[in-house]
Amino acid sequence: MRRPLALVYRGPAAKPVECSEAAAELLSSSPRRFDVCYVGPKERLEISPRTLASATLYIQPGGGGLKRGYRAMKSYKKVIREFVGDGGRYVGFCLGGYLAGASPGFALLPGDTDQYISTCGATVRSTDETVVEVLWRGRARYLYFQDGAMFLLRPDARGVDVLARYRSGEIAALAAPFGAGRVAVAGPHPEATSDWFEDAGLHVPGGSGFDLGHDLIEAVMA
Repeated sequence: MRRPLALVYRGPAAKPVECSEAAAELLSSSPRRFDVCYVGPKERLEISPRTLASATLYIQPGGGGLKRGYRAMKSYKKVIREFVGDGGRYVGFCLGGYLAGASPGFALLPGDTDQYISTCGATVRSTDETVVEVLWRGRARYLYFQDGAMFLLRPDARGVDVLARYRSGEIAALAAPFGAGRVAVAGPHPEATSDWFEDAGLHVPGGSGFDLGHDLIEAVMA
């Protein structure tokens, strides 16, 4: 039986490259047993209607700042929106979550994004690498975090599955419909591998969040 194909962006909007590689590792370890390929301006596969037509899922990893990331990705906005609108799946981590918003971004969410650390009640105020506590499906968990997004819903948003909230109550992860497809986003990094924490000198109570990353993928594939 042919396994579903997942595409992971690797390019200037996903720096360092470990962001793309961690997303690929998460997909490869998923119970859905994805085949994983990288796409990007210097990869064998480019982001195009033909490439996306063969895929089930597209992942936009974390990376640098939103404005710089959007400049690198804005030429792909139309094709990514059409892919999801026609039944594809989009997953965005950190910058990939910001890019799912509208100001600027691909406008895939029933709302928009904002910077969590700048909000009243935020438990993290710095852009440095750290660990953030979230309530994931009501259970306290700790995830790698570096200036991730929170997600704002329009009053008319329907069919949204809120997976996690920051301790302040703001949305940290969700899945929602877009056209015939679905979108899932996370401000923190449930895809972070153990070396991310080790390199930053961070301790995570409860261990890796890979199981939460798998949950995010299942939510978008539902």
